[in-house]
Amino acid sequence: MQFRLFSFAIIVLNCMEYSQCQTQAHRWRRGKRATGYGAYPSCRGCSKCSEVNGCSTCHPKLFLFLRREGMREFGECLHACPSAYYGTRGPGVNMCSRCRIENCESCFSKDFCTKCKPGFYLHKGRCFEKCPEGFAPLDDIMECGEGCEVGQWSEWGTCTRRNKTCGFKWGLETRTRHIVKKPPKDTIPCPTIAESRRCKMATRHCRRGPGKHRTKEPKKKANRQRLRLRAQNQHSDHLALGRASQ
Repeated sequence: MQFRLFSFAIIVLNCMEYSQCQTQAHRWRRGKRATGYGAYPSCRGCSKCSEVNGCSTCHPKLFLFLRREGMREFGECLHACPSAYYGTRGPGVNMCSRCRIENCESCFSKDFCTKCKPGFYLHKGRCFEKCPEGFAPLDDIMECGEGCEVGQWSEWGTCTRRNKTCGFKWGLETRTRHIVKKPPKDTIPCPTIAESRRCKMATRHCRRGPGKHRTKEPKKKANRQRLRLRAQNQHSDHLALGRASQ
């Protein structure tokens, strides 16, 4: 009976020593992996690194990316800069700098975008929600292509209504422009080439010209002559009746 208890105790002690050895080996392997990147696992690719601020310098060909975490900046060494950043190589350090163009996803430099965020069109290194005038949106590549080119607006025309420049208080005035260059595709529409706006007429009441007054004079004369002839006829009839009665 005692021999069995002694054998069981030896087996338990051996198991405990084996588990401790396994734990120490696991810690040694984990520490070895960490020391392969420096003092901390986040220092991968760094030449200089600290636990608080991360990388301060990187190995050659890697870019130093500084991200803000609250009140501090944390450095990382990357093979390529993240979205909305571009890489610049210098003699001392290669840096990731932020794109300064609004709604830009990736850029070549701080003033030239190469890809816009979803819903925006790329045009000459800038991002637009709608393509500028004279350019058409190409939805398949989300860029602005050459469209219909139009000339300058003309001056506003005369304020009219029903082909008249008087007789009304309000009217419409119009201006136009011509198509200088037609679009390469018929599916690309041209911008508006004519537009109108409400205007107030300079003269509300139309003046009657001298010709209109002259047209009334012959009518008055004809009426007078007609009345005069009627009176003469009535007088002649009256004289004839008087003679007949005698």
